Amino acid sequence: MLEIVPFYIKSFEQERLIRIYLPKNYTKEEQSYPVLYMHDGQNIFQDNDAIGGTSLKLEDYLDENELKVIVVGIDQNSEERINEYCPWTCGEYSKKFLGKESIDGGRGIQYVEFIVNELKPFIDNNYRTLKEHTAMAGISLGGLISTYAMCRYPEIFRNIAILSSAFYRNQEEIEKLIQCTDLSLIESVYLDCGTKEAGDAEAISVEFLASNKAIYEILKEKIPNTKFQIIKEAEHNYLAFRDRVPKLFTFLSRKSNQFF
Repeated sequence: MLEIVPFYIKSFEQERLIRIYLPKNYTKEEQSYPVLYMHDGQNIFQDNDAIGGTSLKLEDYLDENELKVIVVGIDQNSEERINEYCPWTCGEYSKKFLGKESIDGGRGIQYVEFIVNELKPFIDNNYRTLKEHTAMAGISLGGLISTYAMCRYPEIFRNIAILSSAFYRNQEEIEKLIQCTDLSLIESVYLDCGTKEAGDAEAISVEFLASNKAIYEILKEKIPNTKFQIIKEAEHNYLAFRDRVPKLFTFLSRKSNQFF
């Protein structure tokens, strides 16, 4: 069951659609559920809503597997996506990666504050949630902002899953943040990266993978349950991301579909 709710974001002074997936038996049970927050909401659940026409088809996957989890998808503002999903303006690593300077980014701090201070209270007050069992997942820049959210609020986002993360936009700053943050409360991190993220642009694909490996090397020293998977031949598109949908739910027990 998918509910679509308009939500006013105070800090951005604009309304955004929030897509909320509820488990199949939600209305028949009194059970409370863990919550997974995700970005790029249009691209999560159904192809007909997706930018470009290809989504993760997450609604079908969740229904077919009867996973006992609430998933909250936050629609992106396509014109502000880089700004909102990057906590800092792009640094020198980004300039080297892109071959040009960029002044985008810097509103990710406000975006995460909105999730924590406005959206999460709304979800917890209106749905049967396990308030202390909150995860976050993201793709590309959504992976960057999810990692930032984990570092800023490790007591809230104790499990994260990130696919093909575009860390390179804020590589220097996110590395520093991970290194200086107490992440002892974090239960699990899953991250992956394809070997052909940039398609035939081999040099960029190599750099993209190196960027993710660098983050993994830091995370694994701080969080014992950190897993990193290299996906051979995987490119940076939703057909490739869709194949890895099960990885987004590594925080659920396979046996009981409950939180570890």
